[in-house]
Amino acid sequence: MSKIALFGANGTIGSRVLDEALDRGHEVTAVVRDPAKLTRSHPKLTVTAGDVLDPDAVTAAAQGQDVVISAVGGGDGPGHLATIQPSAESLVAGLRKLGADAPRLIAVGGAGSLRTPDGKQVWDAEGLPEFLLQIMHAHGDALDFYRTVTDVRWTNLSPAALIEPGTRTGDYRTALDDLVTAADGSSRISAEDYAVALLDEVEQPRHIGERFTVGY
Repeated sequence: MSKIALFGANGTIGSRVLDEALDRGHEVTAVVRDPAKLTRSHPKLTVTAGDVLDPDAVTAAAQGQDVVISAVGGGDGPGHLATIQPSAESLVAGLRKLGADAPRLIAVGGAGSLRTPDGKQVWDAEGLPEFLLQIMHAHGDALDFYRTVTDVRWTNLSPAALIEPGTRTGDYRTALDDLVTAADGSSRISAEDYAVALLDEVEQPRHIGERFTVGY
């Protein structure tokens, strides 16, 4: 079993990642700005205060862990622009301070930069609202940054085009930079099965130093 530090445990995705990790028997330290807001209780869960945008807080949280998971979000579009790439830079800076002892980093990514069957990218679709484009490009900028990093073991996991709360089936398909689509052209994943794929990557690393994506 792994020791995991989880940033963003209160969010839609982070809360599913937390549940999946605990259900599998991992030890989880949830790092949140306000511990009082995390009401989950479990014998293998520790809740501590910390800010993902503070590299020193990242270093402190990552010390002695096997994996750091970032499931942070920014709410609206401007919130993502102010949070996603800055958090990526902070996480890497914090982990670098631990040198060779630094744990792996797995970060929740976005679908916008994935290639679609027509050779374009998801964010090239017509009619996307500005707030959604901001969210997509915030994740794209973070991925661009991660791809410059060679001294921290990072993984970026992009969801399908649609991710929302649903059912845990345990079934999913993966790809690298191409959007995973079903026979009818749809691209979706439940937040629960996204968490399954992420914890599978924790337990059986296959994508160190790269982005991969998951869908049905």
